[in-house]
Amino acid sequence: QMEDPIQLKEEGNKYFQANDYEKALQSYTQALKLNKDKALQAVLYRNRAACFLKKEEYAKAASDASRAIDINSSDIKALYRRSQALEKLGKLDQAFKDAQKCATIEPRNKNFQETLRRLGANIQEKVNAGGAAPGSWARVQKMFEILLDENSEKEKREKAANNLIVLGREEAGAERIFQNNGVSLLLQLIETKNPELILAAVRTLSGMCTGHKARATAILHYLGIDNICMWMSVDNEEISLAVCNLLQTITDCLLGQGKEEHHGKEEAVVLDTQKDLRLITTRLLDMLVSKNVSGQGRDRALNLLNKNIPRKDLKDLDNSRTIFVIDNGLKKILKVVGQIPELPGCLPLTENTQLTASVLLNKLYDDLRCDPERDNYRVICEEYIKSKIDPQDMDKTLHAIQMVSGVLQGPFDLGNKLLGMKGIMEMMVSLCGSEREIDQLVAVEALIHASTKLSRATFIISNGVNLLKEIYKKTKNEKIKIRALVGLCKLGSAGGTDYGLRQFAEGSTEKLAKQCRKWLCNTSIDARTRKWAVEGMSYLTLDADVKDDFVEDGPALQAMFELAKTSDKTILYSVASTLVNCTNSYDTKELVPELVQLAKFSKQHVPEEHPKDKKDFVVKRVKRLLKAGVVSALACMVKADSAILTDQSKELIARVFLALCEDAKDRGTIVAQGGGKALIPLAVEGTEVGKIKASHALAKIAAISNPDIAFPGERVYEVVRPLVSLLNTERDGLQNYEALLGLTNFSGRSDKLRMKIIKEKALPDIENYMFENHDQLRQAATECMCNLVVNKEVQERFVADGNDRLKLVVLLCGEDDEKVQVAAAGALAMLTAAQKKLCTKMTEVTTQWLEILQRLCLHDNIKVQHRGLVIAFNLISAGKELAKKLVESELLEILTYIGKQEDNPKQQDIINIARDCLTKCMDYGLIKPLSQA
Repeated sequence: QMEDPIQLKEEGNKYFQANDYEKALQSYTQALKLNKDKALQAVLYRNRAACFLKKEEYAKAASDASRAIDINSSDIKALYRRSQALEKLGKLDQAFKDAQKCATIEPRNKNFQETLRRLGANIQEKVNAGGAAPGSWARVQKMFEILLDENSEKEKREKAANNLIVLGREEAGAERIFQNNGVSLLLQLIETKNPELILAAVRTLSGMCTGHKARATAILHYLGIDNICMWMSVDNEEISLAVCNLLQTITDCLLGQGKEEHHGKEEAVVLDTQKDLRLITTRLLDMLVSKNVSGQGRDRALNLLNKNIPRKDLKDLDNSRTIFVIDNGLKKILKVVGQIPELPGCLPLTENTQLTASVLLNKLYDDLRCDPERDNYRVICEEYIKSKIDPQDMDKTLHAIQMVSGVLQGPFDLGNKLLGMKGIMEMMVSLCGSEREIDQLVAVEALIHASTKLSRATFIISNGVNLLKEIYKKTKNEKIKIRALVGLCKLGSAGGTDYGLRQFAEGSTEKLAKQCRKWLCNTSIDARTRKWAVEGMSYLTLDADVKDDFVEDGPALQAMFELAKTSDKTILYSVASTLVNCTNSYDTKELVPELVQLAKFSKQHVPEEHPKDKKDFVVKRVKRLLKAGVVSALACMVKADSAILTDQSKELIARVFLALCEDAKDRGTIVAQGGGKALIPLAVEGTEVGKIKASHALAKIAAISNPDIAFPGERVYEVVRPLVSLLNTERDGLQNYEALLGLTNFSGRSDKLRMKIIKEKALPDIENYMFENHDQLRQAATECMCNLVVNKEVQERFVADGNDRLKLVVLLCGEDDEKVQVAAAGALAMLTAAQKKLCTKMTEVTTQWLEILQRLCLHDNIKVQHRGLVIAFNLISAGKELAKKLVESELLEILTYIGKQEDNPKQQDIINIARDCLTKCMDYGLIKPLSQA
């Protein structure tokens, strides 16, 4: 009996995929008894909840999902499963609340939005059944009375709050609330300072504003932008996020984005939205530098600016919003990136604040249209940084260096120009030698960010490497030590020419990696410092010995996976880079044997593959990572905000997924841990290489998995486009082949999927691969077409004049490759059964048709023979003239020979079809029964 809870969990997953929910339950239950890890406990409870849902034991499902949520309140799978269970138990209000949380965590998830709509409609129907007219003011007023009465029962309050949110999402309900002074009552709910009531009010207001510019404008003016920003500034994540969503909804309306509806007289009213938009932007910029704003509130303001200020499409010539922010707020953004948490008077920040500010700096810079605009941006930065440099005030000067460091993480080219300012680089190097630890900390970070460009790295290597070495060896401050190590690793990878650096960074890599792993596992060190350990590992795991040791260090792996959930741009990139190194999923140059021999002959150094970079070791590392839960970590990383998850990070994650999918046996595990879902956005957005890698990984999963399990619901239709994108001559043969296998699997599931494949214009590509010289590609394409011909639109294309589609299928039936014959004969059998016109057309497309048909009917392979006889029956059934042609040929002799055979269970289908053909010919009077002959 297994005693490893992780193995038991994997066993349970396999039973679940096989629809054996009883055995899956037993495995998860046994794992829970043996497990001591909290995170795994949550996964086991939510998995058990999924089993209970399938078994329709909804109370148990809700109970187990609640246990998972108690461990991790943001466990989106557990929340959704509890919502499903509660809905089945008739507790619609509570189900709606869980679904609302899911939609808040993943606002773009169509499944959650659809669930909210359904639950909302059911709740509304229930409310209306209470007697009062739908959305009547008396009923709405009653909801407010319950909410504002402090003595109301908790359950009644929750029910009233959810009903109000539902009402606000519907046009009639939203207008009813708005016209009857409801906004004033909602404001009263916010002023109660009760978190539950504030959330209900804010979410109701969001619903009322959606798609209605006039109402959104009126609500903005009534509430006041200052109040909205104040509510967003509170140190409560859920409230801050809800208010941020409200302000985004209002902004969408003012910008004319989102679902805009027409509201009669409103169309005649000209609303001056520009003034309101500028006021919102100004207040958001003010939030950035206010000490009264929480770190979360500052992040919300930065995210709103990131989303709404730069142009969505660079073809749009109007970048006035960006120019306004640069002129009125660039210094405020620089002040945020220049903050030093260790110094007194620092603004409240989260771990992501400064990086998000750097992202905003980058987006604003990229949105500029010409050199004069970029020069203005640079001058503002230079003047502001100069104003902070004061030789008499080291703290002030530190802020200036921190600003340069922040710009280097944003618009790098601009950051490089700022490094060229008089004295900046020298000051960074000299600060490394300061006795003050904070000076060393800021300077080392700035040197790391500056070393990305080789031209600058050369200067730093010649001036700062020895200082970094000394700092690493002498300092007792872990925060500085870890940064110095990363700086040295980074400079080593940047191509430094200093031999001592290479000795330091390469000669003791295993020792340094061991230290990095200790830092990773040390939870007493702050996350901001531990992220540097992850970055260190991203360089050190380029060494084969280091990567092999790292994947065997379970605690270090888990610590890295946990850090990956912190939504930090640098951490995500570093984790992805480390995993790319561990799985060897980076691009490698293939060595040409002849050139290698030539190099050896001329006594040149030829790099040899490290033994631990060979396939066997890579496979072992992949298996170890899968066992450690790498897929769940990657799936979590993919959900990060677009400002955090860069296109480069997406590409790295896609590379890792493709490496994980290499072994077909592992693909079920990848699907069970959310890999299929995570790959879809990676295949749609990102770098071209990243999209291809993610699409290939999807193809590998789609080729052998049950689509209903791998991509449940509507998600399967999102996979079609990435698969079709691989049917391209620029892609390699393996990508073409596995994409065709995936499409074959999909096209055999439903006509809706077949229509989606047709809509994505895949048919011409599939037909082209049917001409391929490569046997496997031709076979895969033919099998795919065999499934597609069930569709009427595809059949019509075969019937249409002026194409050789039918001729190609007939000729493929005569191929020597049995698998191609099976697929082609299957397609021809279905086509001739569905369309009588194709029976006649088949005899006209090639003179070889009869010979090919006879060979099919005599084939040694029963599958091919069966299809051949079905085609013969279809032709005979199509009309007497066609039947006569067949009777006058040797086919009659073949049919008679098969039909006369004694009954045989193994060949009965074939014998029966041959007899049916002969019976049909007798009905036409073309042949006579034996007794009459």
